Amino acid sequence: TRAYRPGTPGATTFLSPLAGTFNYGWDSFRSPVLNPAAFLSEVIWILSGRNDSEFVNFWNPLLREFAGDGETYSGAYGYRLRRGFGVDQLERAAEALSHKPESRQICLSIWDPRQDMPVVKGTPRSPDIPCNVTSMLKIRDGKLEWTQIMRSNDLWLGLPLNIVQFTMLQEIMAGWIGIDVGSYHHLSDSLHLYPRDEDALRKLAPAETCLNTDDFTGIDRAHCEALVADIAERLDTVIGSEPEDIHWSKLAPPDDWPSAYANLLRVVLADAARRKGNASAATESMSQCTNAALVLLWDRWLKRLAAS
Repeated sequence: TRAYRPGTPGATTFLSPLAGTFNYGWDSFRSPVLNPAAFLSEVIWILSGRNDSEFVNFWNPLLREFAGDGETYSGAYGYRLRRGFGVDQLERAAEALSHKPESRQICLSIWDPRQDMPVVKGTPRSPDIPCNVTSMLKIRDGKLEWTQIMRSNDLWLGLPLNIVQFTMLQEIMAGWIGIDVGSYHHLSDSLHLYPRDEDALRKLAPAETCLNTDDFTGIDRAHCEALVADIAERLDTVIGSEPEDIHWSKLAPPDDWPSAYANLLRVVLADAARRKGNASAATESMSQCTNAALVLLWDRWLKRLAAS
């Protein structure tokens, strides 16, 4: 892996032969650890095709510093993938690959030159210009291959989030098609490290890791869409309610949910309860989580909060 200072040209490729299986692993190596709920809530936001800022800002308030403080984010990946160009690209891609697995024409577009190209004098049009520009999907040897193209990639803050986002999308899309995941390729045209983060990167040390046991590939599109809509509705209830009005037990996933989605919701609800001042509800939610990788990340996140 090579990292470049901002403005230095270069391209870096990351290859994961077991893409989704380790999609929480990158964050587990990072110190200080990032909030796993911020990662997972954004995946729900993307799958829902939303661009409202309130949802993602609740779990990641720092986004305002990078993407602006408006009611919507103009570069929202989910909105562009599912609504912004007048076609649900995820649905179309799954249908096309299901009928013609040898296709080489599945390119998911995120970059929109009408909104994203700078004005004539080079000034950005918006505080929220997408760093991801396209995803290319292919089926090889009966598995879904995913190539993610970045125009610009912050090694310290952006890369961990991007890998979680798109390897999870890869798993979920594989489930829609009814196949397994193949390799994940991540190409960054400008992979960079800001000077402010150099010391933190140098201090990285080996960290405890464990296997992510959740699997999204066995869930078809109709079931997935219903689960995502249900999760989003539960999370919207939390955001829009006063702490004393929230019945946390009613927001927990039912017993018959697939473990991958149930664990996702448990982690995001735990952090929501923490933010709403209900530590016992947070503890109860995480006590039900069966994914050791998520439990590890959550424990490390709490330790970071306690030390700050």
